[in-house]
Amino acid sequence: MTEDTRQNSGPGKIKAVGIVAKARLPEAPAVVRGIKNWLSERGVTALIETETANLVGLDQSKTFSRSALPSTIDLLVVLGGDGTLLGIARSVAALDIGKDMPILAINFGSLGFLTEITLPELYQSLESVINGTADIDQRQMLRSKVIRDTQTIADRLVLNDVVVSKSVLSSIIDLTIRVGDQFVTQLRSDGLIIASPTGSTAYSMAAGGPIVHPLVDALVITPIAPHTLTNRPIVIPSNTAVRVTPALSGSHHSAYVSFDGQSGLELNDGDTITVERGTHALKVIRAKSRGYFAVLREKLKWGQR
Repeated sequence: MTEDTRQNSGPGKIKAVGIVAKARLPEAPAVVRGIKNWLSERGVTALIETETANLVGLDQSKTFSRSALPSTIDLLVVLGGDGTLLGIARSVAALDIGKDMPILAINFGSLGFLTEITLPELYQSLESVINGTADIDQRQMLRSKVIRDTQTIADRLVLNDVVVSKSVLSSIIDLTIRVGDQFVTQLRSDGLIIASPTGSTAYSMAAGGPIVHPLVDALVITPIAPHTLTNRPIVIPSNTAVRVTPALSGSHHSAYVSFDGQSGLELNDGDTITVERGTHALKVIRAKSRGYFAVLREKLKWGQR
C-alpha cells in the first residue's frame, strides 16, 4: 500500500462533514456541538448520524443512518474507540467511496491503535483536512466469503481480521489451509486468524502473531493455540486469496467464523472461508504529532523497564 501525504481533495473541497459517536459516549454532546459550530464558522455543513443526534439531543429530522451517511459527505469524523471505527469502516467500504473519503477518528476508547488522534488534537486535525495538509494512511481492507455447497452465504468487508474458531464446548478442530491453489497445511488448533496489517495489532498479536506495519501489502495467518508448536504465524503477499475449510464431522466439533469480532455465523462441515485483499483501501487521518512507531511505544509500552 502507498501513503498519501496530503488530502487529495485540496483546500476548499470539504463541503460536508459527517459525525458519528460511540453509543452512550458521555462526552458526545459537548464535543459534537463544538465540532458542528466550528464547521459552521468555516462554511462547512455538519451532518449527524441519527443515533448520535439522539444521544446529543439534536433535531433528528435531518439526520442520516450509519449506512447512508458516508455517501453524502466529504469527510467522516468518528468519536469513540477502535470498535466504533471498525463498525463504520464497513459502511464506508461497502459504498465504494473509501478511496475518496477520509476518516478522522478521535480516540475515546481504552486502547486506540486505530483511533490514535486524541481529543486535544481534534481541531488541529480538522483544520489540516480542510486546508489540504492532512497526513493520510491507506489501510488495507479484507473481503471474506463463506461458501456452502457452491453458494455464497456470507460476503463481508473487514478492516482487522477474519477468525475461524471452535465453539466454547467443542474439542480442538481440524482446518485445511490453502493459499490460492497451493496447499499450506492441515492445522489442528482452537482456530485461525487471518489479519490485515492493521489487524496485526489486534487478536492476531494476542495469539502470538507478528506486528506488521499498516502500509505493508500483506496478510497475516496466525494459528490459535495450535496442537503442534511448529505451526507458526506466517506473513504472505496479499495478492492471493486464503482458503480455510474446517472438518466438523464429529459430534463434539463445531466452529464459527467472525468478521472484525462484530458479526459472524456458525459453520458446517465442508464450508470454505475465503479471505482476500479488498478492492479499495480505507483512508484514515494520521496524527501529525507522532508517527506509527511512537504509537506502538505508547500503546505497547516499548522500551519501558
